[in-house]
Amino acid sequence: MNRVTKQLPYFLLAIILSACSSNKPNLSQYRDMDVCADTPRDSTMTLSYQLSDFSEQLLQKTGVYLLDDGIVSLVARAWATESAEKSIDVQYFIFSADNVGLIAVDHLLRAAQRGVKVRILVDDITLKADADYLLAVDSHPNLSIKIYNPNINLGKTLPKKLSTLATDFRGANQRMHNKSVVVDGLLVITGGRNIADEYFDYNHKYNFRDRDVLLLGSIAGTVQSSFNKFWNDPLSKTVTRLVKSTKSGIKDSVRIELLHQYACDPKHFLPELRKRIKRVPNKFESIHASDDFQWVDSDSVSYISDVPGKSERTSGLLGGGISTDALINLVRKAKTSVTIQTPYLVTTELGQNLFRDAVNRGVEVKIITNSLAATDNLGAFSGYQRDRHILLEAGVKIFEFRPDAAVRLKKMSKAMDTRLHRAPVFGLHAKSMVVDGEIAIIGTFNLDPRSANLNTECITVIHSDIIASRLQKVMDEECEPENAWAVTLESHADAKAGFIKRFRVWIRRIIPKEIL
Repeated sequence: MNRVTKQLPYFLLAIILSACSSNKPNLSQYRDMDVCADTPRDSTMTLSYQLSDFSEQLLQKTGVYLLDDGIVSLVARAWATESAEKSIDVQYFIFSADNVGLIAVDHLLRAAQRGVKVRILVDDITLKADADYLLAVDSHPNLSIKIYNPNINLGKTLPKKLSTLATDFRGANQRMHNKSVVVDGLLVITGGRNIADEYFDYNHKYNFRDRDVLLLGSIAGTVQSSFNKFWNDPLSKTVTRLVKSTKSGIKDSVRIELLHQYACDPKHFLPELRKRIKRVPNKFESIHASDDFQWVDSDSVSYISDVPGKSERTSGLLGGGISTDALINLVRKAKTSVTIQTPYLVTTELGQNLFRDAVNRGVEVKIITNSLAATDNLGAFSGYQRDRHILLEAGVKIFEFRPDAAVRLKKMSKAMDTRLHRAPVFGLHAKSMVVDGEIAIIGTFNLDPRSANLNTECITVIHSDIIASRLQKVMDEECEPENAWAVTLESHADAKAGFIKRFRVWIRRIIPKEIL
């Protein structure tokens, strides 16, 4: 083992610790305030009532609706949570204790207080939450929290973190990257978004251009079955086993009420958004009648998820997985075109040969990824930068997303836009693919070795000309000059990022591509 490899775990730990730092909203100021006015509920607000006109389709088909806008996706999640009657299962890589995260937790607690059984499963590595609030939320009899693979962060001392990285490098890097919400076994939202401000256009400085898909029907049972595998796996631990109360003297019920007051404050949850959530049931019929919503034969929609632990490998950085094999097969079977959106484009020899073979048999391969100026992950960009020329020489068309992409102005909520002095920077985070104009894929899979071999991932594969055509149109638009820079062997846009960012990427070349 060379010196660089020996030092790598400690270098990564520094990155992990810095990535976990955040400014948590202050809840204590709401102790003597009452800003909530909860709306009385009736039967028309339930999911079963709102979907009652589609009972036949729900049995025989899968409803598909792409969630391209951050605010629309936020509204969809809030509506689904408010409409839940029986169960909500939530699975995420990142669930931040920021504005959106606290509002989401409050919505889940409100559902639990109505009698809905709520289960929340979050990966350990980026979780940064107050222990007392975690325990307070988990204390509700209808709500349970588990942490996936808690070996590096929650409740761990610095020596323990260092020890894990040094003795179980694969285990420390093997994360749960799945992202899904399942409501009442009827509705699913899954895709690229985590739960944090920047995934829903709520961050005033930097937001992600991302994508989810809303699914209705029997596919929800498949997603829930996958969730159950993770929930019941030994890698998932109850939060009460990981953290202890600081015994500050504040009752759990008081903490929950403070959280509710925060979420009700119009400064945090815009009244315009609350109105949009209330209008969803009335708009559902018009959404259903539009081309944006499609009922697809159930056997034409597949939810593919890795299993807990990803693969049987217990050492090394390779291993593949179910989602990896599925995506490789889709590219291998492509006849005319493959268009991919991925925030991180780090290819190995396998991936490079896969795309080269596709181009050689006449398939147009087009990939849009982040530019250096737009990316949030300098390590991943370093890996991409090393082999960018190989993809271009193979005939792959590459476009790099601009931080000032014009499309961001179309996607941002008008209500949010009026509160900002200028539009935030946007970076690409969507993980999508269209094959032959007939198959649409939306998921969590980044085109990098980490997604291929270490992190568990999930993808939804939709065989529908209409859905694929709509997704293709959106991705083609984002390759236009006002949204992305076309890359060639002679030119790229790295200089747009400035010297300091270019230097920070360069020094990350010591990191092996397999863990980027």
